[in-house]
Amino acid sequence: MAEDLVLDLVEISPTAEPPVCKIVDYQKFLYQLKKKQKEQKAKATKIVVKEIRFGPNTDEHDYNFKLKHAIKFLEEGSKVKAYVFFKGRSIIYKEQGLEILEKFSADLEEYGKLDQSPKLEGKRMIIFLTPIKAKKN
Repeated sequence: MAEDLVLDLVEISPTAEPPVCKIVDYQKFLYQLKKKQKEQKAKATKIVVKEIRFGPNTDEHDYNFKLKHAIKFLEEGSKVKAYVFFKGRSIIYKEQGLEILEKFSADLEEYGKLDQSPKLEGKRMIIFLTPIKAKKN
């Protein structure tokens, strides 16, 4: 039948019982398949990670400024990676860094949830926050 119509016989689902075949123009079939995959890729949500850096001795004004930025990032739907960077001998202030990150995650509780609790990696103490999905009414 496919040869009479000058088309191709394409096996759609080889694992089905019996196997499913279709008589189509194979080049057009491939084109439509690529088009569908491209659309799905475009619709997929892209995860953006925004970084916020603190020092172990970050004062209140700078902290609040960075907190406002983090709130904006989480409302936009981006993940937030907050870290305290210890430079030189400031590594002795690990407790202050931990305090800052714990306070930061507590202040952002209503906007995002904590993915990873404070963890020291080299000279950085890192936390990750993911946005809480807004409920649609």
